[in-house]
Amino acid sequence: MASISYFTEDTTFQVAQKRMLSTWIKQTIHAEGYQLELLNFIFCSDNYLLSINKQYLDHDYFTDIITFEQSEDPSTIEGDIFISIDRVKENAGTFNTAFSQELFRVMIHGVLHLCGYTDHTSEEKEQMRNKESYYLDILSKKHST
Repeated sequence: MASISYFTEDTTFQVAQKRMLSTWIKQTIHAEGYQLELLNFIFCSDNYLLSINKQYLDHDYFTDIITFEQSEDPSTIEGDIFISIDRVKENAGTFNTAFSQELFRVMIHGVLHLCGYTDHTSEEKEQMRNKESYYLDILSKKHST
């Protein structure tokens, strides 16, 4: 059974509009040609995500998101997406955007990683940004109706 779950670790943050977000994410996954199996969003603190970054990726720096792909079938999406709420708040201020908009951007960024998109080169980063903007626009149009 396809499902999206939301958890928290080391933060009091609670995501709002779970049903709307889950529908948007499922539609994004389907539009990218995948089937959803299981997706967990874990919202956490900077320090919690830093410990994961060190332990699993051998990186010693803060980041806004870490995505772990778990699927054994290349046509399905199964994974865990860890998001630092501290980092999202800071980035929203840096980029002069609403917290919710930055959160949704980071969430869809992780989903796009699970759909096979990477952001190592400037071309890949541009493609990722374009995809993020495309799906954020869809969310914005749905949310405003």
